[in-house]
Amino acid sequence: MTFSSLASFEDYLVQQQLVSPRALAEAARHIRGTDSSAIKELIRELERRMELTGYQSGILLKHETEGLRVGNYKLLYRNASGSFARVFRGCSVLTGEMIGLKVLRQRFASDPRAVNLFKREGELGRRLKHKNIVPIYEVGSDGGQHYLTMEFVEGGNLKDILKIRGKFTPEEAVKYIIDLVEGLEYALSMGFTHRDLKLSNALLSAQRVAKLVDFGLAGGEASGVADEADRAVEYGTLEKFTGAPDGDPRSDLFFLGVMLYEMVSGQPPYPPTKDINERRQISRYRNIRPISSVCPGLSRPLVDIIDQLLRSNPHERYQSPTELLRDLRKLQASFSSTATSSDSSGSTSGPMPAIKSSEGEPSSSASTANDTSTILCIEGRATQQDRLREYLSKHGYRVLMLSDTDRALQRLESMAVSGILVTCEALADDVVGRYGQLKKYADRTETPLVLALSAKRADLLPQLPTSEYSQIMPQPVTLRDLRDRLETMKAS
Repeated sequence: MTFSSLASFEDYLVQQQLVSPRALAEAARHIRGTDSSAIKELIRELERRMELTGYQSGILLKHETEGLRVGNYKLLYRNASGSFARVFRGCSVLTGEMIGLKVLRQRFASDPRAVNLFKREGELGRRLKHKNIVPIYEVGSDGGQHYLTMEFVEGGNLKDILKIRGKFTPEEAVKYIIDLVEGLEYALSMGFTHRDLKLSNALLSAQRVAKLVDFGLAGGEASGVADEADRAVEYGTLEKFTGAPDGDPRSDLFFLGVMLYEMVSGQPPYPPTKDINERRQISRYRNIRPISSVCPGLSRPLVDIIDQLLRSNPHERYQSPTELLRDLRKLQASFSSTATSSDSSGSTSGPMPAIKSSEGEPSSSASTANDTSTILCIEGRATQQDRLREYLSKHGYRVLMLSDTDRALQRLESMAVSGILVTCEALADDVVGRYGQLKKYADRTETPLVLALSAKRADLLPQLPTSEYSQIMPQPVTLRDLRDRLETMKAS
């Protein structure tokens, strides 16, 4: 879509509620001209001010408008992309609530079977209400676009987190697998099996709760689907050569074992491949290298659980999530008793390292540990939070996002971070006083602190002292400038 003038482009932004009239007016004051170059300049200015995300500005710079709004939601950035649908982080234009949106790809929008399968996933998800399953809120269509809204889990999927971590500790892996098995147990009680278990379909919240997502291929008596085309290739292959029935809950347990194997070892039990013929070879799932040879230090009970989960013969596997939970909880209890014994003897191996996910807060077990990859951001505006999180995450940082200074100072008393980034908007009317509190902490702990000072508060600059660890960056300033300053301070 090409806009005839800067004014028409501004009208579009306001009508679509992508930018508030006030924020638009403030940004437009810096723009000269009214032609297409002025439109491009305005987009860049809005992005710099964090009124538009990188995803949004990228679409607008291409003179496109599709992908910015779906129903009553504006799309802030793309979170995941598959062959069937894309997942976005969105924001309700009515309430400002952050939401997850799954949008069917346009090439399937006119395919009745694909649309029905997509809507079936949504309707099924609305029936599943459990703490370890991401809830679906709405199933909707808007001008040929089909979408689902769901809880936005402030964290990441286990696949992405594992890439950063390398592997999980046995205690962490067992804790998260227990969460997922509890979700499977509940779903089975409702008549469903998942049918597409993999690390990318398990999310880890900021509170360190693992949740199942994407029941699009769910099977079972209640699903009404037994078409082989609606099964993941891996599931179809395993069941075809082992005689397992459609919707067999033991198939979910096998692929849960695949997940647990990779979580504790950092290696998949079989080589990843996109070649569908290789994925259809049963030898791929039968000739798995024993976990004990990959990770010789694992406890025998954990090895036994993984080995039993990965039995190709379904009759030799765990027969239900409930049966598996009993052994997992015994193992988890043994971890606790070992830790207690270690504490009572005066010996300790130190705090468990925090999961360096791209988003979310650290686990309580790591609350006293130094986390050299975490940036604490203090920012109350939702769009700006998204922009900071998106940018810093892409550059390898874990982001702890808080909206007020008091809460930030409380958190800093129980954890250490590698840097603090605060915007003056988050300090409200007490920029000098709040900054002073943060500066005192930064100088005491030698933690780099950067305050991004808006142009309209530039008059406060003489009242804001700086130091080796506390610095001010007046606008205009880019996110790269802020990151570079934090890294420079840290290095020095």
